Amino acid sequence: MSMQESSGVALWRQVADGIERGIADGRFAAGEKLPGEMEIAETYRVNRHTVRRALAALAERGLVRAERGSGTYVEAQRLAYPLRSRTRFSEIVGAGGHEPRGQLIEAGEDIANREIARELGLKIGARLIRIEAVRLADRTPICVSTTWLSAERFPDAGSVFANVHSMTKLLGHYGVKDYHRSSTRITAAIVDATDAARLDLPLGRPVLVVDATDVEMLDQPLVTKRSRFAAERVEFLVENG
Repeated sequence: MSMQESSGVALWRQVADGIERGIADGRFAAGEKLPGEMEIAETYRVNRHTVRRALAALAERGLVRAERGSGTYVEAQRLAYPLRSRTRFSEIVGAGGHEPRGQLIEAGEDIANREIARELGLKIGARLIRIEAVRLADRTPICVSTTWLSAERFPDAGSVFANVHSMTKLLGHYGVKDYHRSSTRITAAIVDATDAARLDLPLGRPVLVVDATDVEMLDQPLVTKRSRFAAERVEFLVENG
């Protein structure tokens, strides 16, 4: 591909427009690393200074971001994530035009400490099922969650989640037809090495930590969870009423 300024459009703008078209048509997916400056320069037959100016212009518009020592990445558009009494990841992601996915990382048994026992209405030391999962919108990881359930009420919950990939479907498997959020607490943190790998985030990036408990319609506790959201990929919307 050869470019000339005879059209009246500066070379850097033509390069920027070409990359933007690639983002729009899906050739460069959200979160994906762009080719290096040298490769882009060779593709468009321009010098690296022109490429740098094109990438700087795209960064100013929020379409890409540069990671020092790593490269330039397509910036994902933030997912609008309403926080309401009835919060369902699959419904929220689907409403935004994305495909929701849940992937089991691991599941195992745990013992209720004082905090979890209080949230689930159990005795300290009660047997729990702990489910670690990553939730994605299309191919982009949005959050990593740790969920605790009563092992007595939800035996083999980890195996069920591995098959249905959804907490709503898991609860439905045990006869829970509907549930709602009883409490939500949001704090900020810096991603640790484990979650950085799971969320495909560089170390040092912020995450939004959401501690929440879901209950049945008569306020019987069902699950309590701690979710770590990639702060750059979501914006929480607090809905009243």
